[in-house]
Amino acid sequence: MTINIGISSCVIGEKVRFDGGHKHNKFVEKVLSPYFNYIPICPEVGSGMSVPRPTIRLISNEERIALVDSKDSTLDYTDSMLNFAKQTANRLKTAELCGYIVCANSPSCGMERVKVYSKNNATKNGVGLYTGVLMEQMPWLPVEEDGRLNDPVLKENFITRVFCLHDLYQSMDGEPTAGKIIAFHSRYKYTLMSHSTAGYKALGQLVAKVAEYDIDEFFTLYRTQLMQTMSIRATRKNNTNVLMHLQGYFKKELDSPQKQALAQLIQEYNQGILPLLSPITLIKHYLSLHNNDYLKQQSFLDPYPQELRLRYGL
Repeated sequence: MTINIGISSCVIGEKVRFDGGHKHNKFVEKVLSPYFNYIPICPEVGSGMSVPRPTIRLISNEERIALVDSKDSTLDYTDSMLNFAKQTANRLKTAELCGYIVCANSPSCGMERVKVYSKNNATKNGVGLYTGVLMEQMPWLPVEEDGRLNDPVLKENFITRVFCLHDLYQSMDGEPTAGKIIAFHSRYKYTLMSHSTAGYKALGQLVAKVAEYDIDEFFTLYRTQLMQTMSIRATRKNNTNVLMHLQGYFKKELDSPQKQALAQLIQEYNQGILPLLSPITLIKHYLSLHNNDYLKQQSFLDPYPQELRLRYGL
C-alpha cells in the first residue's frame, strides 16, 4: 500500500528550520511511515530562503497579509512564497496526494491560529501563506498540523480521511465511471452517516444525478463534497445511530441473549463507558457467523488498518 502524503520537511526530521533544527514527530515516523509515502517539502527553503535564516512572520496591513523578515519588514517574501505555493499545488494535483501534515504555528505552513502582526497588536487568526494556497487550490485534501495529531479524535479523523481519499482513487483506477462512484458511495454509507447525516443525504442526492454530468466534472465535485463531509468529526451520537442501524441487520439471525449483549455494548458506548471498538468488535464477530456481503463491505467497520489502534480511545 502506497499512500502519498505531503509533509513539512522539518516534521520528518530534516534540518531545514530557521535555526538549522527540525521538529521531528515520532508518531509520523514510527506509526504512520509503514503506510505512507512522504513527500517532504519546506516551502521556505523551496521558495529560496537559506538554512539557517532570519525569522519571518506574517503582518497585516490594509491591503493584504504579507510574509516579511521579523526585524526588517522591508524584506518581503510574500510573492516568492505565493509563487512557490501555486507551482507546488499544481504539481501535487497530479500525484494523487491523499493528505498533508504541516508544521503548526509556522508563518508558511501553519494551518490555523498562526500569529499575524499589525501596528498595534498581534492576533492568532492567520493561516500560513503556503498552506493557505494549498487548501484553496486543493479543497478536497485532508490537511492536519503535527501538534494536533496528539489529540486522539483529531488524529483519527485525519487518518480516516486519508484512507478514504486513497480508497476513492484506488476504486476509480485512473478512470472514473458512474458505476465505480456509485459502488464506492455505497460502501461509505455508514461512514458518512457517522460524520454528518446532512452531508450523507446531500451526497446521496448528488450521486443520484451522476448521469446528468460529465464524469470528470462529477468526480471532482463528488471528491470535494465527500472530503468536506468527512472533515466533520464523527460524534458519539452519530456513531450510536450507525451502530443501531448495523444491529438491525442481525435481528433475524441472533437469539435474544445475543441481541441483548449487542444492545448493551451500544448503550455503554453511547454513555461513554466503553470505546467504539467494543460494539464494533462484537458486530464483526456476529458478521463472521452470519454472512452479509453488503455489511462486510462497509468502510465504517474497517476504515484503516486496525494495527493503528485509533479507535481504542474513542
